[in-house]
Amino acid sequence: MTTESMAILILLGSFFIMIFLRFPIAYAVALSSVFCLVYQGNPLTTICQQMVKGISSFSLMAVPFFITMGCLMGSGGISEKLIALANACVGWMRGGMAMVNIVASYFFGGISGSASADTASLGSILIPMMVDQGYDADFSTAVTITSSCEGLLVPPSHNMVIYATTAGGISVGSLFLAGYIPGALLAGTLMIGSYIISVKRNYPKGEKFSVPNLLRQIGISFWALAAVLIVVFGVVGGVFTATESAAIAVIYSLIVSVFIYRGVDWKGVWRILDECVETLSIVLILIATSSIFGYCLTRLHVPELAANAITGITRNPIILALMLNLILLVLGCIMDMAPIILIATPILLPIATSIGLDPIQFGIMVVLNCGIGLLTPPVGAVLFIGSAVAKLPMEKVVKATLPFYLCMILALLLITFVPGISLWLPSVLA
Repeated sequence: MTTESMAILILLGSFFIMIFLRFPIAYAVALSSVFCLVYQGNPLTTICQQMVKGISSFSLMAVPFFITMGCLMGSGGISEKLIALANACVGWMRGGMAMVNIVASYFFGGISGSASADTASLGSILIPMMVDQGYDADFSTAVTITSSCEGLLVPPSHNMVIYATTAGGISVGSLFLAGYIPGALLAGTLMIGSYIISVKRNYPKGEKFSVPNLLRQIGISFWALAAVLIVVFGVVGGVFTATESAAIAVIYSLIVSVFIYRGVDWKGVWRILDECVETLSIVLILIATSSIFGYCLTRLHVPELAANAITGITRNPIILALMLNLILLVLGCIMDMAPIILIATPILLPIATSIGLDPIQFGIMVVLNCGIGLLTPPVGAVLFIGSAVAKLPMEKVVKATLPFYLCMILALLLITFVPGISLWLPSVLA
């Protein structure tokens, strides 16, 4: 075995061993990189240099702002207003509260950008509400956790900023625009699945549709939805960069939460900022340590070796696209979202582009695959949060989620093989 092959074995072998031993992902990434560098005889000062280099990015400055914006809007009384707006839109249908849950997640996702925040915030309100109206608790939880993944696709999403930075040369504005239609597609497939189940189980309808009520709820929710317009249209229109738009959105969300909706006071703001620092520290540590890991992968030519190995199996672009999705889905079962984006993108993106997938389209595929991973054991963070909010065993929630996994896979396949779903809006507006 050559020195390079042994270094690859040490890097990847120690990483996966630590993952299965349930090491924190940042430690697993950092320690496996250290083992690899020590074996190769490289100076350990390389670690510090690569960690600093990994987070010294202007684009990444947007991440803390988007996280802060999501925390402020999520705790500022926004949830109830978005639920009321969704109810006015789709509550009249059979299984209306399930539809409300899905549409509210689409609206809320455009504010929080986090599936976990969506599940914790909307789920704590909607799951008890649905149970009181005659819906099964496991069904209510399954709808909540699967619809929360819409927030990963609907901009502004800090995970898309991480992908754009990792992929290199990708427009954040184009990625933001690319997420709208896939997010709506995911919502549509989940609504169809919910409707079929609702008809079979005879779940109740809501109140009749009312145009005056819809207009009134749009007026009430306008201040919350305007935050998304500021970010997306500001970036796409070239008024400011993603980082500048994120900073402006934080100030705007603070004003809306404290002075307009009055869902939080100044003491609450400090508590929210404390939560943001905790979340941000986790994200930045992952980015910094993943930078070392990526450095080792590049030095050892792992992306080229992986590309050659996968394309050596078949040259059929359809099978290769399915294999890329399968790899990402498997990684989602054992890793969290940010590490997958940081580690898998440099390896898989060259393969994706070699079979004709646009980097923006592939970014949407990566994000949705990672979103599905958040719902799958053993590392499904959103699955755990949903189970905790509903006070249900995880096994029962997983069983109820099985039909919705099929809906999400259908949306993923359409995004994979119909490029226009991701690329049409950026081509028109970007």
